[in-house]
Formats: sequence, C-alpha cells, structure tokens
Amino acid sequence: MGTHRRPKPPSRARIATLGMAAGAVSLLPTQSQAAPQPTVDEVRKQVEELYEEAEAPTEEFNAVSAEQEKLRREVDGARDRLARKQQEVNELREQIGPLAAAQYRSGGIDPSVQLFLSGDPDEYLDQAEILDRTSSRQADALRAMQVKQRELTQERADAQQRMKALEETRARAAEKKDEVQGKLARARKLLNSLTAQQRARMEAAQERDDAAAGASDSPASYNGPASGRAKTAIDFAYAQLGKPYEWGSTGPDSYDCSGLVGAAWRTAGVSLPRTVKELYDAGRKVSRSDLQPGDIIYWYNDNQHNGMYVGDGKAIHAPRTGKNIEIVPLDSMPFFAASRP
Repeated sequence: MGTHRRPKPPSRARIATLGMAAGAVSLLPTQSQAAPQPTVDEVRKQVEELYEEAEAPTEEFNAVSAEQEKLRREVDGARDRLARKQQEVNELREQIGPLAAAQYRSGGIDPSVQLFLSGDPDEYLDQAEILDRTSSRQADALRAMQVKQRELTQERADAQQRMKALEETRARAAEKKDEVQGKLARARKLLNSLTAQQRARMEAAQERDDAAAGASDSPASYNGPASGRAKTAIDFAYAQLGKPYEWGSTGPDSYDCSGLVGAAWRTAGVSLPRTVKELYDAGRKVSRSDLQPGDIIYWYNDNQHNGMYVGDGKAIHAPRTGKNIEIVPLDSMPFFAASRP
C-alpha cells in the first residue's frame, strides 16, 4: 500500500487567496450556488490529512487507556484491601464485646468491698486474677482495633482517590476517542461523496503511488538476516501483512502502529510499553548506521508513528486508517530515531 507521508498544508498565501475568492463570490448579486464538489485528487488529499491528523490523538488515546487499565487494577486492589480491613475491624469488635460485658458486670464494685462480701476469699482472688487478665486482653484488643480503624480509614481514602483518578482518565479517553472518530467520520463523508468510478480512480492512483514508493502489503515470508528473538518478532509481523490498520487495536485481526510492534515482540517473550512515546523512552537508542533487524523505527518524531526495521533498508509497519500492514522503504517517511528492545 501507500506511503505515510504527511501531505503539505496549503500555504498562507493560498489560504488568503481562497478566502478572498470566497468572499468575492458571496458578494455577487446572483442566486445562491452550491459549493463546487472537490475533485478526486482534492478528496484524496483531504482524506489523507484527516487520517494523519487522527494518528496523534490515537496515540494519546492509547496512553490514556493504558493508564486507565493500571488505575482499574489499583482500584480493584484497593477495594480488596478495604474489604479485608473492614472484616478485621468487625472481628475485633466481636472480640471486644464479651470482654466489655464481663468488665461491666464486675468492674463497678470496689475490690475491697468485693473481698469483704465474698464468702470464699480464695475464689474471689482467682476471679480477680481472671478479670485482670480480661481487662488486659480488652486493652490489647482496643489498641489493635484503633490501629485497624486507622488503617481502614486510610484504605477508604486511598480507594476513593484512585476511583476519582480512574473516572478522570475515563473522561480523557472519551474525549480522545471522540476526536479520533470525528476525524474519521469526516474522512468517510468525503469518500462517500465520490461516485464508484471516482473511488476506483482514487484507489488506482494510490496503488500506483505505492508501487512507485516500493511499498507492498502482499503476503510474504521473512528471509532476512535476523536471528533469535528479533527473527521471532519479525516473523510474526510478516504474518500480519495485509491485515488492516485500526486505531487503538493490538490484534489479532487489526493493529495500529505501536500495537503491531508490541504484539510482534511479545511473541518473542519481550513485554513492551503500549504507546510510541513510551516505546521511545524505554528503548535503548541506536544510530541509523547501527540498525539491526527488529529495531524499532520512529518516523517524524518520538510520539507519532513507528514500525520495525527488517533489513535491506526496509521496515514493516501498520500505516494508517484505510491501509493495511505493509513493508516500506525506510525513507518512505522522515526517519527520526531507532531503539532496540
């Protein structure tokens, strides 16, 4: 399929010219006219721009989703700890209850009076010793309960804080999702404005550009110089050739760019972060002259798009919405950096 080049935005001069022209037309004393339909090339350019614009919020969505999953696990853990602490407090309350009752029944009379009234001083002294131990156990139980109660209060506050953070990340994820889906909806609307014949012409032009750029999403087997875990990762990536790009996806039927890289290395026993930025920050940086098959390639910058180097000046990547996983020349997009898992 095609390259991942970012289309050039219109120049300020062109924007100004178009704006002036639009203003002049609106002043003409004619009946209202429908806006002219964009040409096939204009639609293609606008669609590619929208797909490119959707990539940055896709990575942001991935990052927030990963944070959301982490917070969800923390919330579950906090709830479990809270339940355990509550059970411990309940058990201590049950222990203290009988002890408090025993003290109440006998602790209200002065010991000397109890001794005077007792018909058996030895029995009284035995009972007094038992009550003394009872009071000591009660004091220990009360101290333990105070500690558990403080722990319970802290656990409750901790759980509430994590749940609040989780709700905030859910809201941020929803915003990014809406942003991505909005751009993709606009792209679909543009594509739907074309006739079947125009769509066919646009797809043919895309295929010609792909062929000229040396890109291919055709099924293939890897026969390069990689070995060990790198070969395992690349073999997996090659097996995904032709599968569609889908934003936010980590497989097995579709992938986004970092989703493909993470899934490939996971089959080799290497766990990697979820997003392009996290992968860049975590990886050991290697120079372009030191590239080896399996290295992660970053195009444009450190947080937009990545793929895997396969050798011979080529890389495999999940490009963008509307395209499939493909092999492309390393320079099909502006090379930024590389890292080694």
